[in-house]
Amino acid sequence: MKALLRIARTWTGIALAAALAMHPAVSATSSEQVASPERPEAGGERLRSAAPGGLDPSYREVLEAWKKEGASERHSGQISIPGTALAGTSENANVSVGAYGGKNNVLIWNAANDEWVEYAMDVEIGGLYAIEVSYYPIQEGANRLPITWNVALDGGNPYLESRSIRLYRKWQDQFPAEKDDYGDEMRPKTIDASAWMTEALRDSAGAYTGPLLWYLTPGKHTLRFAGSSPVAIESVTLKPPVETADYETVRSAIHDNGNASGTEPIRIEAEQAAWKNDSSIALGYDNDIYASPYKRGNITYNVIGGTQWASGNQEIAWSFEVPESGLYKIGMRALQVYSSNRSSFRTISINGRVPFAELEAYRFPYSTGWQGVTLRDEDGKPFEFYLEKGLNTLSMRVTQAPVKPLTAELERLISQLKEMVLEIEALTGGTVDPNRTWNTRKDLPGFVEQLNGVYDELRGVRARLEAVNGRSDAVTQGIVTVEKDIETLLRDVNDIPFESGKFVSIQGKLAEYVQQLNSQPLQLDRIYIVPADQDVPKMTPSMLETLKGAFFNFLHSFQTKKRLTDVDDEEVLNVWVQRGRDYVNLLQQLSDEMFTPQTGIKVKVHLLPGSDLLVLMNAADISPDVALGLSQDLPFEYAVRNALYDLSTFPDFKEMYDRFAPGVWTPLYYDGGYYGVPETQTFEMLYYRKDILDRLGLEVPDTWEDVYKMLPTLHQNNMNMPPVPYTPIFYQNGAEFFTADGMKTGFNNPTGFEAFKTWTDLYNLHAVERQSSSFYQTFRSGIYPIGISEINTYIQLMVAAPELNGLWGVAPIPGVRQPDGTVARWMSGGMDTGVIFKKTKKSEEAWEFLKWWTSAEVQERYGTDLETVNGVTFRWNTSNVDAFVKLPWKADDLQSILEQWRWFKQVPNVPGSYYLDREIQNAWNRTVVDGINYRSSLETAVKDIEREMYRKFQEFNLIDKNGNVVRTLDLPQVTEPWKGVDRYVEDGSE
Repeated sequence: MKALLRIARTWTGIALAAALAMHPAVSATSSEQVASPERPEAGGERLRSAAPGGLDPSYREVLEAWKKEGASERHSGQISIPGTALAGTSENANVSVGAYGGKNNVLIWNAANDEWVEYAMDVEIGGLYAIEVSYYPIQEGANRLPITWNVALDGGNPYLESRSIRLYRKWQDQFPAEKDDYGDEMRPKTIDASAWMTEALRDSAGAYTGPLLWYLTPGKHTLRFAGSSPVAIESVTLKPPVETADYETVRSAIHDNGNASGTEPIRIEAEQAAWKNDSSIALGYDNDIYASPYKRGNITYNVIGGTQWASGNQEIAWSFEVPESGLYKIGMRALQVYSSNRSSFRTISINGRVPFAELEAYRFPYSTGWQGVTLRDEDGKPFEFYLEKGLNTLSMRVTQAPVKPLTAELERLISQLKEMVLEIEALTGGTVDPNRTWNTRKDLPGFVEQLNGVYDELRGVRARLEAVNGRSDAVTQGIVTVEKDIETLLRDVNDIPFESGKFVSIQGKLAEYVQQLNSQPLQLDRIYIVPADQDVPKMTPSMLETLKGAFFNFLHSFQTKKRLTDVDDEEVLNVWVQRGRDYVNLLQQLSDEMFTPQTGIKVKVHLLPGSDLLVLMNAADISPDVALGLSQDLPFEYAVRNALYDLSTFPDFKEMYDRFAPGVWTPLYYDGGYYGVPETQTFEMLYYRKDILDRLGLEVPDTWEDVYKMLPTLHQNNMNMPPVPYTPIFYQNGAEFFTADGMKTGFNNPTGFEAFKTWTDLYNLHAVERQSSSFYQTFRSGIYPIGISEINTYIQLMVAAPELNGLWGVAPIPGVRQPDGTVARWMSGGMDTGVIFKKTKKSEEAWEFLKWWTSAEVQERYGTDLETVNGVTFRWNTSNVDAFVKLPWKADDLQSILEQWRWFKQVPNVPGSYYLDREIQNAWNRTVVDGINYRSSLETAVKDIEREMYRKFQEFNLIDKNGNVVRTLDLPQVTEPWKGVDRYVEDGSE
């Protein structure tokens, strides 16, 4: 029975391991394997990296070591360097000296690729210095992202955080907001209001309250900024950090209380901020009866923040006029319901400076609803702020500082647990024999003591988290469950070798807790600046007012203004969009602003909750004129049922066809016609870790032969690459998925069998990873230093992996070299499409709309506005290459993306083709998992796919009941890479 229990635990562990989203702290490499090369340090001895993937040690570790060596923040040294006083640049640096933003003789750095500029300095007084930069983000072109630099001192990065430092832009929401036909406000436009700014360099994660410090010893030093962000630089200043006194000290120094008494409280609508440093800090609407402004029954943007004001150094500022100098209190109507029982923290500044230490990380506790928060001390006494008469600014910035030491401790424990798993696997050989017995204390000396240490440290972290948070929360309760898991392991230590899966599960739990702790959401409705001798106005409703508001909101919920069934207006083109509300509203705005004035055609854009509704509405004889945001297979499914308009019948269809790569049209084809247009597309790219490949002496693979050669080296270093999709392997080796007439599978031939064997050999012979829960996490941790993933991973790495800034790149996927020397890199991806329904009475108007919508001008504008309002994570991967190239891609990466684009080729659709993916995966399981011969496995797949195709052919009258072909599908053939990208690819070739 005990053996059976062990087997059950083993399989449970395997399942948990498969489901685990690996945390970046989990690394399969030791620091010696991929550590940064030795280099001269600005001050002090070099620390051995304790970070994942052999990256540099953390700022906290390095600063502590510097201070132990005697480095001091208290000194009088100051160094000012003009932005134009360059000591060196990279060969490709696009720099000039000129005027920008009203200032003359500044450095204009129009970076487009990975470039660097360097400054030299002679330090007279040694110590810890903060670095301030006077800068102006260049606004021309598609530049909307923060300025991101890798900052190196004396040729190296002293700590991990210096690899990704951001200088932010300033954004403004344009009020008053426009309203739609129903009286609802539309989200205001956000404009780049950046100007000359002077900011200290901070860590991009907001993990520390103060600026980053740099240890400079007396003598000569160099300071290098590396990045690809266009910016103008006026000056660089190094000086000691400003000390922030506590409230008691600051308040006791104020002897003149001023004349604020008797003045009216100042009310600030939080959504009408003076500026925010991240355009994705979103406005929202709240229907609470005490929300301001509030209009019953209509959407009114009346709050700001929430889950989109929760990370990094996201900051919001408000300007206000103070009528008289004097002492004031600050109150605000705040909502923190997002993290159960957990507080959020903000650094609060007045006129650009934190007035006293208590506001460096001010806590906003969890509440079940809106709460009135008056800034106060631990005893509940409100803070009093001395404000000068005139214009003042209040700003609030997200900070992780209170929880950073604890998340760092959890990350260290995750790494330690990973090493313990490797010890278990080294002992057991990666297999579990339920009949084997172990003596863990003897077979793994020190292991039990190490696990006890992890247990004790977790208990300590939990206690400190409760102290920081002020109460127990979901994370601390989760840690309790981890402690119980470890207690179970320690109860019978000789069972530990059977429980590697439980260790992996524990890692996953802790990684999830770290992610939760790194989020600090907060929403604001309004802010009050109140004379110190007055009470802050009431900010929450009474019970009666709450009930009244809930009753009226309930009544208004029955008054639906927008209904998909409202499609009978002959004056309006009805467009249904299967995307989120922000996408729908933006399209409506652009239609009203651009399309209707140009064509005279009025458009009404509706949100389509799900594609299933299209089936039901069409059955009820209700359908839109145009539908957008549909998956690539839906146009075919509706076309075979005679529900869509054949777009190829329009006389100017050829112009539309030529806008896109031929490979995107294949799934939209049926029976001689095209029934949809591409909107967006995703495709695979090869991602690679520059630092790890350099350390291992490996090159970015160009062909699959190159991949085969590098895999043994990866395996020797406990690394691998993630699973490879089958589509590129089939296409690159000359196999097709269906015959030219569309009536049979296209890989039931020697070419197809060889392609399938090549794909399965990746796993059987070359030991590529068979499954991966998260390429992003494992790539980030260094377990997979190369891998194929979709283009959205690019944005994910850019936004969520700042520590890898400059350490990763993208390239076209490996291919197969052809007899003429070219490398075929065929691949496919996903698409969103637009269609015209056949029942429309406005086919010409619908076609005009689709031509307008897919044009380069509109796609660029839509993508730009979408990203400006919602942030870079909303990057619009348009299928129109002329618009795509104008989005803010790094120039070198754009070249790689465009080179891969030319090889884009979607799998065609035929009746029954939905069996294709399932049966090929089943064939893979038979060959790779069960060890069945690859040929017989694929033959089984062919038989099952064609059986379903035959059944569907009969259903749609492509063959008669006797199996005779009535008509063939004659699929379009794509055999050559698309030349449409040649004008954008520098060499215009492979």
